[in-house]
Amino acid sequence: MKKKLSLPAVFLILLVVLFLLNASIVVTYPNEYTIIKQFGRIESIRQTPGLSFKIPFLQTAEKIQNEVLLYDLAVSDVMTKDKKSMIADCFVLWRIDDPYIYTQTLSAQKSNAEFRIDTIVYNSLKNVISSLSQEEVISGRDGELAKTIMENIGDALNQYGIALLAVETKSLDLPDENKSAVYERMISERNNIAATYQAEGQEEAKEISNNTTAEIIVMQSQANAQAAEIIAKGEAEYMRILSETYNDPEKADFYLFLRALDAAKVTMTGDNKTLIIDETSPIAQIFY
Repeated sequence: MKKKLSLPAVFLILLVVLFLLNASIVVTYPNEYTIIKQFGRIESIRQTPGLSFKIPFLQTAEKIQNEVLLYDLAVSDVMTKDKKSMIADCFVLWRIDDPYIYTQTLSAQKSNAEFRIDTIVYNSLKNVISSLSQEEVISGRDGELAKTIMENIGDALNQYGIALLAVETKSLDLPDENKSAVYERMISERNNIAATYQAEGQEEAKEISNNTTAEIIVMQSQANAQAAEIIAKGEAEYMRILSETYNDPEKADFYLFLRALDAAKVTMTGDNKTLIIDETSPIAQIFY
């Protein structure tokens, strides 16, 4: 006849089962990798989120991040091609691209990865800036400098299973003691450029003004010539009409009569309407 297990024994067995089950279950979240090791050697890497199992006691599970990570480089001094000192403050966006290589080379330690990133990115930053003048560095802060640094790094971090996503500069400034001198030089250069543009503009304006004046003179000369021609034609027409009038006796007498009336009208002004004329005057003829 079988003996029934006592309640404490059942409870103990359940505890052992739960302990073994807990030691066997591995939970992988979407933002992480799970590295399964056995005696220090990588057995497998769980990248799919969810539950999986491992051999309890023989195998261990380590977690590394599967997301975009930020590393902030220390503020550092860099030297430009023209031997000008600048203060660089940068940060890096990166992620673990190959968890197996990352674990093998860096022992899955984030601090080891950041040390490698710091060294490689700083060296690239220093090399790129040392190949540029201070003015080129300042003008390249709109993204061109970061692009050049990324190109200079290339695939140097691939050997550690790391993908470098971006290198950005929070600030790239001059030392406080150099700012005033550099800014004054830059202002002076911009003023010189502005003065050049202004001189060119004034020269062009003068040329336009001279051309316009010449065109106006030509147009006025042409207009005066046309006016003189029209006046000459008008006077010629007047003389022709006058000549025709004097050639006709009846018209000539009438014309002289009108002229005499006009002359009398002009002479008789004011309150005194007395007109003393010689009998031979053309005006006297109108009263006969």
